[in-house]
Amino acid sequence: MSHAYRRRSFAESLAVIIIDDDVDARQMYAEYLRHQGCTVFTAPDGRSGLNKIDELKPDVIVLDLAMPRVDGWTVLKNVRESSLTSQIAVVVVSAMSDARAQAFHMGCDAYLMKPCSPDVLYLQIHALSRFQAAARSSRSFM
Repeated sequence: MSHAYRRRSFAESLAVIIIDDDVDARQMYAEYLRHQGCTVFTAPDGRSGLNKIDELKPDVIVLDLAMPRVDGWTVLKNVRESSLTSQIAVVVVSAMSDARAQAFHMGCDAYLMKPCSPDVLYLQIHALSRFQAAARSSRSFM
C-alpha cells in the first residue's frame, strides 16, 4: 500500500467544520480539505457553527475568532465546556496576532496565523488527528 493511499484513507475518516465569516477563506479551506479526502462542513458565523457542531460532532473544528453574531471565542468556550464536544480538536486560524496565548489558554489545540495556506492547515489537522487517535488507542488498553 502506498503512503499516499494511506494518507487519503486516513483523511476520508475525518469530519471537519470550518467556521469563518470570510467566504473566500471558507471556500478555499473546504475545497482543499475535500480534495484531501475529508468530509467538510462550513458555517459563516459562530451561531450556525455551534448548531452544526452539536448536530454533527465533527473530528476537527477550524475556527476564526473575529466573526459576527457569535464570535470564535464564544464557540471555543462552549465547545470546551460541553462534555459532548470537549474532546474535539480545535484549530484556530486568525489574523489576530496578539490572541495566540489567550486562545491556547481557552483550549484551542493549534493556532495558525492568517493568511494560512490550505496545505499548512491540512498538515496541522492531520497531526492533531493522529495524536487524538493515539490517545484513544492508549486509553483502550487501560
